Amino acid sequence: MGIQDIIEGKKQWRAHVARVKALPQDYQIVYKEIERYFFKVVPIDLPDGSLLSVIIDFFAEGAASGKGVLELIGNDVAAFCDDLIKDSRTYADICQESRTHSRDAP
Repeated sequence: MGIQDIIEGKKQWRAHVARVKALPQDYQIVYKEIERYFFKVVPIDLPDGSLLSVIIDFFAEGAASGKGVLELIGNDVAAFCDDLIKDSRTYADICQESRTHSRDAP
């Protein structure tokens, strides 16, 4: 990874943060909880940022239509997150598989 890649990554992250800050306050709070949850669970495709960008798009549409954030996702943020990544592998899955394989090895 070169310096240009680092600079570009920072630009993209700043643009991402600006999009979050443009959301209504209640959406920002829930987004931060979702982000915190995903950073703990770490879906494999999270590093490319596409999942988080899709959530921001979804939230922006909901806010534009006048809906509250909990109308969109329900009352359980973790359940919403789990539904989003239910078919995705996580780094926790990989770690668990690694432990299982190392226990099974002679």
